This record gives sequence, C-alpha cells and structure tokens, in this order.
Amino acid sequence: MTIATWLGIDLGTSSVKTVIINEAQEVLASAHAPLDVSRPKPGWSEQDPADWWRATEATMDELASKHSELMAGVRGIGLSGHMHGATLIDANDTVLRPCILWNDGRSATECFELDARADFRGVGGNLVMPGFTAPKLEWVRKNEPDTFDLIAKVLLPKDYLRLLLTGDHLSEMSDSAGTLWLDVAKRAWSPQLLEATGLSEAQMPALVEGSAPAGRLRADLASRWGMPNQPILAGGGGDNAASAAGVGTVRPGTGFASLGTSGVLFVATDGFRPNTDEAVHAFCHAVPDVWHQMGVILSATDTLNWLSRMTGREPAALTSSVDPTAPAKAPLTFLPYLSGERTPHNSASARGAIVGMSQATEVEDLARAAVEGVAYAFADCLDALTKAGTEADSIFAIGGGARSEAWVQIIADATGLSLQIPSDGDFGAAFGAARLAIAASEGADPLELLSPAPVEKSIDPNPDMAGYHAENLQRYRDLYPGTNGG
Repeated sequence: MTIATWLGIDLGTSSVKTVIINEAQEVLASAHAPLDVSRPKPGWSEQDPADWWRATEATMDELASKHSELMAGVRGIGLSGHMHGATLIDANDTVLRPCILWNDGRSATECFELDARADFRGVGGNLVMPGFTAPKLEWVRKNEPDTFDLIAKVLLPKDYLRLLLTGDHLSEMSDSAGTLWLDVAKRAWSPQLLEATGLSEAQMPALVEGSAPAGRLRADLASRWGMPNQPILAGGGGDNAASAAGVGTVRPGTGFASLGTSGVLFVATDGFRPNTDEAVHAFCHAVPDVWHQMGVILSATDTLNWLSRMTGREPAALTSSVDPTAPAKAPLTFLPYLSGERTPHNSASARGAIVGMSQATEVEDLARAAVEGVAYAFADCLDALTKAGTEADSIFAIGGGARSEAWVQIIADATGLSLQIPSDGDFGAAFGAARLAIAASEGADPLELLSPAPVEKSIDPNPDMAGYHAENLQRYRDLYPGTNGG
C-alpha cells in the first residue's frame, strides 16, 4: 500500500539535501550530494547553477532507486536554499553567468551608491550589504553591461531549481525579502527599489507565500522519479525561514539561537520591525502575515575552531572544560570578532581581542572566555532586536555548538532567555521545506501544522550568575571601541 509522503529539498552552499517525510512528519529517508564554490578572484564567491541541478537530480535519483515506494506517494515538494544569490537568466531561461553567492564581497562600492539612491533601509528593511542581491546586480550592470542587458529574470538559487522542476518563474516572501527589492511591510516587489538598480518588476518572479502552492512537478520528471501524480511544489523558504519551519518557530515571539559556524538569533514577529542602525535583518517569514528579525554573529563555533587551531585541542574538548555554574577563576574578556561583526556593529574591520591574560592563563581559561564572548555577542543581538520592539518568549538552541550544554547555559545566563533543547531528530531546512509542502498540497493551516519540535530539556538562566555576567557584558561592550571597528 502506497503511503502519502512529502519531499523537502534544501540547496545549501556545500550540498543539496533531500528528505522524505510522512503524514506524522517523521523523516523516512534522505540523500545528499556535494557542491563546490568557485572563488575566481579574492572576495568573489560563485557557483554554476547547473551544478545545483546535477546535485538535485542525484539526490532524487538515489531516493527513487532506494525508496521507490516512498517516492510513489509524494504529494508535495518544498524548496529551501541559501539566500541572496543572483541567478541571471535570459528570455530562453538560459543562465547568463555563474551565480554570485551570499558570501561574495565584490559589491561594497555599489552598496554605498544604492544606499544614496533609494530608501532601501526603510522599504527593504535592511542595510545595503554586499551579501544582498541588489548590489550584486548593480555590479553586473557596471562591470558586465552586455550580460545585464540580456537579463529576462533574476532568480534566487532555490527558485532556479523550481524553474527546472516546474517550468515556472515563482518565488516566495522570505527569500525575496533578502534581495533588497521587496517592500517587506507590503510583501510585494518595490518599483522604487527595482528602478534604483535599473530593473523592473517584469524581471522578477511572481510571488506566493511559502506555505502556498507554487507550481507542479513536470510530468517527465514525475515519471522519471516514479511518481504517478505530479506533486504540488510549495513556495518554500530561505534557509533560515525554512529552518524555523522545521523547528516550529513560526508564531510571533518564538525563535531559535543557532550556534553554527556563524550565529543567528531568529525571532518571529507579528509585523515588520526593522532596526538597521544596529544591523538587524528584518524579513518576511515563510508563512502568511508573519515576519522575522535576525541578529547575526559572524564567528560562533568558528571562534572555537580558531582556538582549536591555536591550541591543538578539539572544540569539544575545549567546551568540556567549561563550568557554567561558577565565575571564571581567571576572568578574561574575549571579543569574538575574528571575521568582523554583523549585529550590532556592521563592521567588516572589527577584530577579535583577548583582554586580561597573565602568565597564569591556561587553555581552559581561554576556552571559557571564548564561550562567554560568543554568549555576549548573542546578548548584543537580543538587545538590538528588543530595541525594535521584538519580544522573545520561546527560543530553541540549535546547531552544532548547542551540543555543549555548558555553552547553552552560559548563553541563557548572559541573555536572560530560557533556551529549549529539541529532542534528537532532523529539524533542519530540508525538513522545514517538507513541512511547508504538506501545507501547500493539503491546504493545511501552517501555524497549526508547523508545531514546535519536542523539547528534551529547558535550560533556564541561573540567577546566581546574573551579576557576574552583567559585569562581564559591560566590560565586553566597553572594549569594542578599541578594536579596528570601533
């Protein structure tokens, strides 16, 4: 007997991941295919969209071969992907050049020019940064005018996959908010912001909500992958919004603190609340009538990766020495600005620092200071979100660093947030995309469908450590002006 299933496809920078879930939202199967990044010049970061498609085909072919009975029951497909990428296609849907990725820095000059040309901050809700799509197009207009003149559509990475899967030029609100062309409050393209980069709404994909239908799988692909019917595709979401759908943080006040290579504090909101003065990202969520804010830390677990290289000790060994229940025996202050900082400073030139070392300083003291420094960076993010009127009520701790309960406890103590550790399971962007596929194909209410992940443990702030961390946080903030970014 064929059971009903749904697919989620996540286009990451380093791989494509595809999962199959059932009606109970259990992951039944998954497949991965790797991707590479091209860096033809310093500061450049590109990928060939053809590689995305080959990787997607590889995961789908693998699932069709190994799990034909599950693929036969697919009713819907959701898409997630890395945001901000500029995928340029002509009138024949031919890719014009490699996609300029989110972490490409070539368009710094264009950011200043666009910022002076239109109200990107007020309408787009975000600072004009090289990571966003609009300055990338301005760079292409200035440096590759022949290519710019041929642009029929600008698609985000996951929406290029949608084009090949369905034949449709469609996107959704959460990913499109990262282009700097969306009127984020109105959830619609802004003619004013598009005109500032020499583009028009005709060159943009049509918009739907992330939980709404956005085309059907082509008949030939459905046949290839053993699907008797042509599944509906959901609008899907940008990677962070899809991850929020995966962990179930879609109601205002809910969110997650992600301890990955970089760090993200994500909180869903009931309205559009920008705070560009402190480099907060204000985007649409992947479900209707919900927005979200993000504070971004450029070095979270990467701080421990750096310390690991310096000391020869594995990151897990470094965190295992940290006791969050008592003050550090040799207080140090660690500013984790090893790659600059986003929220709240928006400074690429900010640099890390360790203050307070002596002859008695040991590796364990450095590890404690590094963990605390990242926690204070999260406190800065929370402060920036709070200034924009956001209240965080229920926050999950996710990402590789969240495996260290001591680190999560210190973040809870430094921020005053209660942090929820989800039970073991796959709650990532591919899973979130599959959940959005259920909403799209079955017409389910996404706020009801996308329930929070089961909680294994709640880590509450320790009141005995509040004074210690308040004093350290103030010292941490006072030291910032002494870095190159101050």
